Amino acid sequence: MEIRQLKYFLAVAEEGQITKAAEKLHITQPPLSQQIILLENELGVKLFQRTKKQIRLTEAGRSLQNRAEQMIELLKTTVEEVQKTAEGLGGKLTLGTITSSGRSLIPESIQKFHALYPDVTFDLRQGDSRRIQELLDAGLIEIGIVRLPVDESLYNSIALPPENMVVVSSPGAFLPQELHEIDLSQLENIPLLIHRRYASKVTDYCRNILCISDDVTPLLLWTRFGLGVAIVPESAVKLMQGSPLLVHKITRPTLVTTGAVIWRKKHTLSSAASHFIELFKALPVE
Repeated sequence: MEIRQLKYFLAVAEEGQITKAAEKLHITQPPLSQQIILLENELGVKLFQRTKKQIRLTEAGRSLQNRAEQMIELLKTTVEEVQKTAEGLGGKLTLGTITSSGRSLIPESIQKFHALYPDVTFDLRQGDSRRIQELLDAGLIEIGIVRLPVDESLYNSIALPPENMVVVSSPGAFLPQELHEIDLSQLENIPLLIHRRYASKVTDYCRNILCISDDVTPLLLWTRFGLGVAIVPESAVKLMQGSPLLVHKITRPTLVTTGAVIWRKKHTLSSAASHFIELFKALPVE
């Protein structure tokens, strides 16, 4: 299986026709069809269902499409890294971050880094901690910013300053506006909106869970519309700047979450990624 074959395969999958794919690739139809047949023969599966007007991906074809896109992206990243090494520091820094850090910690860090290395560009992806680790494992990003814990056998990490969890409510819904501090037992009969990562911590004290989500953003939106109260990391409140949400400090029990910068072990980082990690090593950990 060659990279050229994968590029041909992806073009046919995207266009849905050999003719259009051949035009896109600037080749004739016969060699394109022959390469697809050779690829199917090598894999021992049918990649396309063929009709008179169109061809569609089989289940095996969809599986290959996903992997082929990752392989092409990885090849592209590899070429960029080699060229960057030859030319000196520059190129692209690929990052993945959880949503709350993407709106708070990351902009400040990028500002500092960009002042030191203005020729580096960025490719930033967001998702929950599990998704960021998947991107790292696939080699699509070099550095991830996630919530601990992570598998220490797979990743190097730098712990970030610990962060308190807070209760967020909408004015006039469920909690008094003057209530600045709260005990979790006071939420026993209030519908709660919580992140899946912290569910076990919260359900030890409260059972009235209205929604569990992989992303804090919908939790804050539901809170804004008065559907319940959310328990989120304090930095997540910045996602709803300009919204009249109330923030209540949790006094008992204290809930704390810790973020971390992570990267794969046994993986050589680009110069840009190494410098970015050095920036985080210089951060104070409270």
